[in-house]
Amino acid sequence: MTEKTPKPETWQPETMAVHAGTVRSQFGENSEALFLTSSFVFENAAQAAARFIGEQPGYIYSRFTNPTVTMFEERLAAMEGAEQCVATASGMSAILACVMGLLKAGDHIVASRSIFGATINLFNNVIKKFGVETTYVSATDVAEWQAAVRPNTKLFFLETPSNPLTEISDIAAIAAVAKGCGALLAVDNCFCTPILQRPFELGADIVIHSATKYLDGQGRVLGGAVLGSKKNMEGVYGFLRTAGPSMSAFNAWIFLKGLETLKLRMDAHSANSLELARWLEAQPNVTRVFYPGLPSHPQHELAMKQQKTGGGIVSFEVASSRGSGKEAAWRVIDNTRMLSITANLGDTKTTITHPASTTHGRITPEARAAAGITDGLIRIGVGLEAVVDIQNDLARGLG
Repeated sequence: MTEKTPKPETWQPETMAVHAGTVRSQFGENSEALFLTSSFVFENAAQAAARFIGEQPGYIYSRFTNPTVTMFEERLAAMEGAEQCVATASGMSAILACVMGLLKAGDHIVASRSIFGATINLFNNVIKKFGVETTYVSATDVAEWQAAVRPNTKLFFLETPSNPLTEISDIAAIAAVAKGCGALLAVDNCFCTPILQRPFELGADIVIHSATKYLDGQGRVLGGAVLGSKKNMEGVYGFLRTAGPSMSAFNAWIFLKGLETLKLRMDAHSANSLELARWLEAQPNVTRVFYPGLPSHPQHELAMKQQKTGGGIVSFEVASSRGSGKEAAWRVIDNTRMLSITANLGDTKTTITHPASTTHGRITPEARAAAGITDGLIRIGVGLEAVVDIQNDLARGLG
């Protein structure tokens, strides 16, 4: 392998998305190489021993060292402004690696109650078994974060915008609370990506991604990432090396290609979402629209300060005059013809889902109610189609 492409400090994120982390082999390929190998051959036994104990840099085994995965890690780290990135098999395995790598039995997490349903299940049903407790608080009330702090609090965890109501947490204010009690702040930046939001610049210690979403952008492969300082990533990488929730080289190669168009896609997703959100607000059978780019959003001012745009997720509640909220929401969903009925998001194709029965269907009704997820709520992952076609597809069920 040859020297890496330089990463001038003057590069903008969209330039980093194309060039950062690139390593060329002796063949001088322009597009990043895909290294499909389980292991790497050593020149001699001494070199093998030196690499295994960390005395010599180099690749060992693709569970924890692979050139294509490294290129993805270094590119995303450059874009987020992190010292190190650890790539994982999925977004959920990224959260698992973060918690298992940084916490121990007896530690305490303070988390937003407006986080992804699977994350709540992970904290409540898996992490709790290992002696780590979680307290859930408002995503938007900083005082609740302060009040929930215990002497053993080690991690604050939030996602902003939240899924699916796009609540906006004040990263800088919550970071100040975390630092005051000696806890780390982890921010799930999946919805915004480094193109729209820079959590490290606002005081976050850890940034987490489901790369499956916008970083790929076309719904092709699974992946995740945990980013932070080398000190904080030491335990995360150690967990990955031992437990093996690893990103495959092929998936990393797909993500490298996805990152190259991330800026263009996030701008287009955001523009389409704002236009769709404005249209939904004008529909008589829509009672409420949740989109940070709308002045009606409760945290609109904070969102426009913290993010570059409103992002690509729009949620709305349907009037239940012709049945229950669930029946009304399902009627809209089932009458679409172009939209993809799937719980994924961040795709070029617009996706539609009913959070109460899909993404948050496994948490308790009480937890859904506390998070504000009603039976009439629909989430749209706005794609790159013409907005008028998205509107026409939704109008069939809203009429």
